[in-house]
Amino acid sequence: MKYLHSMVRVRDVEASLRFYCEGLGLRETRRMDNPQGKFTLIFLAADDNPDAEIELTHNWGSDEDYGTARNFGHLAFRVDDIYATCQRLLDMGYTIHRPPRDGHMAFVRSPDLISVELLQDGHLAPQEPWVSMPNTGVW
Repeated sequence: MKYLHSMVRVRDVEASLRFYCEGLGLRETRRMDNPQGKFTLIFLAADDNPDAEIELTHNWGSDEDYGTARNFGHLAFRVDDIYATCQRLLDMGYTIHRPPRDGHMAFVRSPDLISVELLQDGHLAPQEPWVSMPNTGVW
């Protein structure tokens, strides 16, 4: 058996690509538009493990309620510098719901409310402003 991908539904392709590609550093590996089925599939991967992908599914014109995405759980990524990653996402306007107070773990949510766990490769010493930053909302 070989793990292939996880799929998440997205409402706004550009907002989702901004979050996953610009914010998290994933890259688009391929895209399939299906005019007959009225959907687009966009596959993203991290450079360090390109075989483990995230499939973004955009159903054209859908107003389906995807809920709060709490039933999905979360996606997890190991990062080289959790503080730099969180700062980049914060600067882009995203809320860090669980800041990396311990220098190891943080949570942020995508534009479609998918919870994303960020895990530091190793541990960094606790740093401000992260140490004093409270949790916000749910993740």
